[in-house]
Amino acid sequence: MPEYVIAPSILSANFARLGEEVDAVIGAGADFVHFDVMDNHYVPNLTIGPLVCEALRRHGVTAPIDVHLMVRPVDRIVPDFAAAGASYITFHPEASDHVDRTLQLIREQGCKSGLVFNPATPLTWLRHVIDKVDMVLLMSVNPGFGGQGFIDYVLDKVAEAREIIDASGRDIRLEIDGGVKIDNIRRIAEAGADTFVAGSAIFGTADYAATIGRMRAELAAASR
Repeated sequence: MPEYVIAPSILSANFARLGEEVDAVIGAGADFVHFDVMDNHYVPNLTIGPLVCEALRRHGVTAPIDVHLMVRPVDRIVPDFAAAGASYITFHPEASDHVDRTLQLIREQGCKSGLVFNPATPLTWLRHVIDKVDMVLLMSVNPGFGGQGFIDYVLDKVAEAREIIDASGRDIRLEIDGGVKIDNIRRIAEAGADTFVAGSAIFGTADYAATIGRMRAELAAASR
């Protein structure tokens, strides 16, 4: 199983000083930058696009940028995010007419590819295209808004996804997004996740390093 990764979601950052916020959270020990892209169409909110991703790269951010597309259609915007400096691009299979083709497109653009599953979306797609997937992202809230509470039944889905990934023998990250906090991150890790998106649980605290340190301590105590 891959090493644990903490990926703060900039959806909860202070956008008036976003570059400083990302510098601070990476300096505090975060690994990835999680980038929530919402289109007010697939989900009922509107957030950020490729120009913000490019601006962070120009600012000097070198950490992997994990772009989560909550948009429909998907294919049109993939090349833009790849050119803007995305490392991973993940999307919801319901938002693509041709899931296999979209995964191929992401890789052709030089990024790592992934599928995102809403809480009630079955993992069926994954079994068919696992050879083209570098990350599986499981939503533990319904997408569209930050600050929601963790949906407990997703833990069973984490365990199911972990079994599928392990059986494939492939190097695939298993990411969880939604309501991840200090007091539940160990349970999520023990279910099988290795990559943890946290927004308000990090950016809503006064000391990012202390918060991330406490998360790491919980992960170190998790039994794999």
